[in-house]
Parts: sequence; C-alpha cells; structure tokens
Amino acid sequence: MDTVVSGIRSTGNLHLGNYFGAVKNFVQMQHKSNCFFFIADWHSLTTHPTPADLHDNVKRVLAEYLACGIDPEKASIYVQSDVPEIPELYLLMNMNAYLGELERTTSFKDKARKQPENVNAGLLTYPVLMAVDILIHKAQKVPVGKDQEQNLEMARKFARRFNNTYGEETFPIPQAYSFSGEFVKIPGLDGSGKMGKSEGNAICLIDDPKDIRKKVMKAVSDSGPTEMNQEKPEAIHNLFTLMDVVSTKDTYDFFNDKYNNCEIRYGDMKKQLAEDIINFTSPIRERILDISKDDEYLSKVTRLGAEKARESAAKTLEEVRKLIGFRKF
Repeated sequence: MDTVVSGIRSTGNLHLGNYFGAVKNFVQMQHKSNCFFFIADWHSLTTHPTPADLHDNVKRVLAEYLACGIDPEKASIYVQSDVPEIPELYLLMNMNAYLGELERTTSFKDKARKQPENVNAGLLTYPVLMAVDILIHKAQKVPVGKDQEQNLEMARKFARRFNNTYGEETFPIPQAYSFSGEFVKIPGLDGSGKMGKSEGNAICLIDDPKDIRKKVMKAVSDSGPTEMNQEKPEAIHNLFTLMDVVSTKDTYDFFNDKYNNCEIRYGDMKKQLAEDIINFTSPIRERILDISKDDEYLSKVTRLGAEKARESAAKTLEEVRKLIGFRKF
C-alpha cells in the first residue's frame, strides 16, 4: 500500500479550490492508501500569526477537514507541531540544502516580493520543511497542484542527495499524484488565476448563502459573445469551470448553449451558479459548525493523529540518525 502525504497551511478557511483540488481526493485516497494529512502550523509562522489566531486557525482547518469526510480512523490527520521528530529532521536536511538553490525557488521569490519587510529564514528554508513533511513518512505519492510542483521537485532532490551521500536508499523518491489522474484547478472569481485564500477571490466552505450570492454576483464577466461558438475569454471560462463542478450537466449544457448562441445572460447564469454552490456547500457548512463546537472530539482526533504520525516519524528519524553517525552509547 502506497504512503500518501499532504498538508495545508493553517491560515484562513478551506475554499472550493481546496476542496476540489485536494480534499475531495483525500477522502477517496484514505480508503486505498496509507494516508497522512496534516495541518501545517509551523509553515504558517512565516507570516507571524498571533498565538490566538494560530490556535483558532488550526482548530478551524481541522474541523473543516473532518466535515469534508476525512476519517481519523482510516487516515492519520494530525497537527504538524504535535510531531517533534519533524524539526529534528528539518535541521539535518538543512545541512545539505544550499543557499543558491533555495533563493532560486519561485515560492521564496514570490513571498519575498510580497512581504519585503519580513523575509525570514523560514521563508528561505520553506522547501526544506515541506520536503521533511513528506520524507519523514517515506511517502511515495504527494497530491500537489501546479503551483507546488517545484517544491515537490525540491523534496525529490533532497531525497536523492541524502541517499547518495549516505549510500542507502533511505527515502523513496516521491511522485506527484492525483486520485483522478488529473489535477483540478478551481479558478477564482476575479477573472484570472486560481482560487486562493490570500487573493480575496474565493468561496469558502463555511460561507453563508448571503455571502455566496454576493460574491458570485460580483464575479468578473464581460459584455457577452459577439459571434456564434466564440472562444470563451478567461473570466467567462472560469465561471463555466465553477459551474462544471457544482452544477448538473443539464444546467451546464443549458448555459453553454446560450453562450454559443450569443444569448447568454450572465446575471441569470450567476444566480444559478450561486444557488448550486449553496446547495453543494450547505451540508458541509452545517457539519463544520457542529464539529467546531465539540472540543473533546477535536482533541481526541489530534491525539490519535499525533500517535500515528509520531510512530511513523520516529522510525524514519532513528534510521537517519544512525546513517549520519549519531550513535547511542
């Protein structure tokens, strides 16, 4: 059985992009693979959250994971900071990560540009910690989107480097993986790019119907096609992509035909899209609210997840320590 590892930063709420791009696959993977799904609270420290925000964000994401269908009895769902073996392996891997290669990563350059007043060491070594999250469980598969492919390549590089340095095939070389065989990229409502927490273009699973309607009706569109079967511009293609994942095929085909015949009324389409999103997210939203109230259950889940994750991580770390030369006398 393959081992699968994936995590999400404990910042903001899960949105439709997270769900269709990752969590939906996680729910299916947990029945077929040895899955470790974690909440990356150490990663979130690069943006210096307050202690209260850090705690609340972890709780929020945990409740959302569970509400989406991840079963703590089938998958190991844990909080990154509950596994102290991770920072030790992070330290050891940092000794073989080089300044030049870290400075060249897209993630570092993007973050340094967006937050020039806070270019901390954690941002620079972010790919190393991400690699350790994967390698500490000897994962063979990692569900990633296009924007994370470079960081996964860094994890492969660090695995090969360690294996070559110490003459052992300690770490499998992790591969990008999607349960459906293709990566799903959910666009944002701003007419370009993907849906993201920090871009202000997302529909969150916890959003109430009023907010969803307001967001969708403000989504970027245009004045409509001027020719039959005209190619859709990016903003309009994005609306249809959203409709494709939340609406019925008949609904999608109806509005697609209207577009191709130059009869589309975006107001009608957005109203329908908003209602279909509400129908999809409402059951998840109700489960999130219920689970968030049950601190005892959430605590039980994190304890169980930490036990499973630490058992796996400890085995890997002990093997690494022996190979490097740290011996017990």
